[in-house]
Amino acid sequence: METYQKKLDKKIVKHEIKIVDRKVLEVTGVINIESFDSQEFLLETTCGYLAVRGDNLHIKNLNLEEGLVAIQGNLFDMGYIDESITPGEKAKGFFSKLFR
Repeated sequence: METYQKKLDKKIVKHEIKIVDRKVLEVTGVINIESFDSQEFLLETTCGYLAVRGDNLHIKNLNLEEGLVAIQGNLFDMGYIDESITPGEKAKGFFSKLFR
């Protein structure tokens, strides 16, 4: 099985999170955006899946070649999900199970 580190063109990309005033979330080491809407984002990172919840969320900056994503809006919570998501599984259903 290929590790997360190898998925970004064999580069070792450091995963970091920066939050500015609960309004902007900057994440490095992002491999893919699995799903998103104005209330929930699911990011695949080099350290696993990162779930972000909030209100009026939108992408401020996106550069998947460099593994960078910035999300703007009112941030409520975030956390890592250790289970992998099966292909075709919707994030809404996944989040509804996770945040009951």
